[in-house]
Amino acid sequence: MWRLKAVGHKARPQDVGLDEFKLKRREQEKALRQARRDQQLVSKRLLLHDDEDDGEGPMDTRAIPSREQVVELVRGLLIGGEKRVCQFRELRRALGHPEVQLIFIKLENSMRVVVGLLSGLDDQCRVEAGKCLHTLSHSPHPEVGMACLSATPYLLTYLSGQSARFTELCLYTLGNLCPENELIRKKLLAQGIIPSLAQCIQNHSGTLAVLEAAAFTLSQLLQAKDVEQIIPLVLASGLAPHLMAGLEPDAEYGIGAATECAWCLHYLSCSETCSSVLVNQGALPRCSSVLVTVGGAVAHGESLEGLELLIWPLLRCVGNLLAHGDVCQGEGVCVTDCRLLAALCVFAQGFLHTHPALARESLWALNNLTADSAVWCSAVLCSGLVPVLIQLMPFSQGINSMVLRTLGNVAHKGTAFCLQLAQAGLLPSLCATLKMAETEVVTLSLEVLYLLVASSPQVADEFVQLKGLPVLEMMLFNSEESLRLRASHIIDQLPQPVVQQT
Repeated sequence: MWRLKAVGHKARPQDVGLDEFKLKRREQEKALRQARRDQQLVSKRLLLHDDEDDGEGPMDTRAIPSREQVVELVRGLLIGGEKRVCQFRELRRALGHPEVQLIFIKLENSMRVVVGLLSGLDDQCRVEAGKCLHTLSHSPHPEVGMACLSATPYLLTYLSGQSARFTELCLYTLGNLCPENELIRKKLLAQGIIPSLAQCIQNHSGTLAVLEAAAFTLSQLLQAKDVEQIIPLVLASGLAPHLMAGLEPDAEYGIGAATECAWCLHYLSCSETCSSVLVNQGALPRCSSVLVTVGGAVAHGESLEGLELLIWPLLRCVGNLLAHGDVCQGEGVCVTDCRLLAALCVFAQGFLHTHPALARESLWALNNLTADSAVWCSAVLCSGLVPVLIQLMPFSQGINSMVLRTLGNVAHKGTAFCLQLAQAGLLPSLCATLKMAETEVVTLSLEVLYLLVASSPQVADEFVQLKGLPVLEMMLFNSEESLRLRASHIIDQLPQPVVQQT
């Protein structure tokens, strides 16, 4: 017989279909990143400053300053005087234009002037210099980011300052610079950005704006290709507990800080090295608790705008951590709240039409939850969730295949589980999915069907009464040999019609 394998992600044993599944997961990751960009979680952030609240931001509609005008602005900074702050603000507005950014960094001593004022004693000039650097960090030109390297030691130093607003500005500036290239990341890591972030969060404990900015900067680092070299620094710094503590959405502040913390945990959970540490630190029950809370809000129609951006990384984090079944058994580190099942089903139903990829992620986490646990499979049956899952079986885009994998996990636990699945009305739905065009869906349907009909003669009789036999007989002519073999093997398990002798 064929056992329905658990979803073949990183912590599972190698399997014949693993490479194909990994390819599909990479495609889903691409869709996830695209969805994140579509929802304004872009790779760089540009803060709106107080003097731009009138709607005239850095990218205003005034004429682009000429090189001569930029030179005059820089000269004004050198001269100093009472108008220096105004000169700074004019320069910042000018730097909102990508063309001016290139002009500026090529001027002799221009960056040295700004960095000098950033490190000076004048508080007002320091803030204005920081705002100019922040505008430059948002540049689409890589060479502009490189030009800002001379300022990074001072930006890191100011993370230990007392001003939350200025700290936030420095954090977003550093976060914008992180994705530029490998050289900048290595420089920042060598300068101690990871321990600086941990100390910053600790110094500004309770300030959600700073937490969000720090988590954003960390998430930028964790998306690097050389992330395996960064993760040990993150673990050693003690950042993970701070990230877990920041997961709860705040009624007044919103979900910004919680979302960035969740993305950081997601990126960390993608590493096998880090996953076991996160599990031992209680990441699974923590993330699950937040999902339960958010699921209740979604079920009652009380969800905040953009809440799916928080749900997504939490689901990915939980799904990845559950893959490490060997380390998820200890007291205090495993998931014990059965309400998580209901929350996952709420997400699958609630986002089915608006965000089908998110619905699929919910079912993927549900699959991992039930893959090696008779307790959770029993909870699926006792909670009455099988009819909910059956309702999702007609939907494509990976929804029905994830449902079938989860139901297969339940069916594989034995005869009693199979009988309850049949009593819940699974057989008619399997008859429908057997006729679908997707080979994966048909294959999974056959595997689940085999477990059901092999469990009891009564279930086999019911399948025949539902006119399921002709569906299998038609499959004997399918071009896929594997499908023909599976169908033939199931037919052998069905009661044979009695031939009356004349």
